Amino acid sequence: MKFIRSLYIRNNFFYALLLLATIFLLSFFIQALFLVATILFWLFIAVCLWDIVFLYAGKSKVMIRRNYPEKLSNGDENELKLELISNYPRKVGARVLEEFPVELQFRETDFSVMLKSREVKTITYVIRPTTRGTYQFGRCHVLVHHFGFFERKFTGADPLDIACYPSFIQMRKYQLLATTDRLVEMGIKRIRKVGATLEFDHIREYVRGDEYRHLNWKATAKHKKLLVNQYQEEKSQPIYALIDTGRVMRMPFRGLTLLDYAINSTLVLANAAILKQDRAGMLTFSKTVSNHVTAEKRNNQMRLISDKLYGIQTDFEESEFGGLYAFCNKHVNKRSLLMLYTNFETLDALSRQMPYLRMLSKRHIVVAVVFKNTELIDMAKERGKRVIDVYNQIIAQKFVYEKHLVIQELNRQGIQTIYTAPEHLTVNAINKYLEIKARGLL
Repeated sequence: MKFIRSLYIRNNFFYALLLLATIFLLSFFIQALFLVATILFWLFIAVCLWDIVFLYAGKSKVMIRRNYPEKLSNGDENELKLELISNYPRKVGARVLEEFPVELQFRETDFSVMLKSREVKTITYVIRPTTRGTYQFGRCHVLVHHFGFFERKFTGADPLDIACYPSFIQMRKYQLLATTDRLVEMGIKRIRKVGATLEFDHIREYVRGDEYRHLNWKATAKHKKLLVNQYQEEKSQPIYALIDTGRVMRMPFRGLTLLDYAINSTLVLANAAILKQDRAGMLTFSKTVSNHVTAEKRNNQMRLISDKLYGIQTDFEESEFGGLYAFCNKHVNKRSLLMLYTNFETLDALSRQMPYLRMLSKRHIVVAVVFKNTELIDMAKERGKRVIDVYNQIIAQKFVYEKHLVIQELNRQGIQTIYTAPEHLTVNAINKYLEIKARGLL
């Protein structure tokens, strides 16, 4: 029974049968073809028997091993590898059938390779998950064929669960560029420091080019030579990511919701802040505030933030900014940079929340992230050919114009904004953070 379950008939078998039947049919009209058909028939039987014997003889088999990462990066291309090892004495063909998670929606996907004896073959493929959570891979099967009439199935790797976390690939990429001072290559702007948010470091002797306003006149009079105060950039400033998990963050772009873009950006921004010796924290809010992580720069802070971001669950309800203000007023005591990931589509939606944003901006630096609706922008630029196209174009232009009014109103109220396409959110968020640090606004 096990033999029958592992044996599969390929299409070549039926093509050969069809050819033999055609030759036998023609032999009724051309008698000389009967002998040819008979010889081909017995040759076909012999080849089939040899094909089966070769596939099942001895200890010949094909082993398969998964070389998969421990976790997947959401929204990024993750490289996965399968390794095949053949113990057959001759070259064989193989088809690999991986049971992919249902979330990936991979259908009729198989990998065909040729395996030499004792050869280790590596199959590399790429997947792009778009939802956080656990991805369940089933079993991995290999169908081996020799002459091409039959296949023998080997079942290798056992079922495997891999967790999909927020985009740690982007985090590592920006971390490497930051440590090597190559952020400009990724679009991170170099910003000249013009602020004066500095902490005293030490007193040193004056050299040509030092600022006169930093002269320490008391120390100069005591030592009878010019001495200046040496300052360093203020560090350990709290940076909070406030992630809106309400219905406005449900809109998808390229398979990812705005919420997932915000989560990926939060992970990268928190890592950049800790690299800059600042304290990183986060919270999510909708009906209530949850997933609060106090701003710190401990060794396990990034792991704590990553685990919180991974576990974010939401019903995409209406967000309550009043509760957010009350929570921040109680738990965020020191002046902080609040990176607010939300989305205001209309002036009416903004006007309902503006009193709370103004109160937050009195004590903190609030940066509101507003997403560009790139599909609406493209629709507004299209030239309509039908009446319905012109109507859709006018509606799209109205929404695009109102989004610009939202940005103007936020700026008028003294609230800094990031107006960005979802795929450029990470770069623009880091740019804004570096700009605020350079200008000494904190």
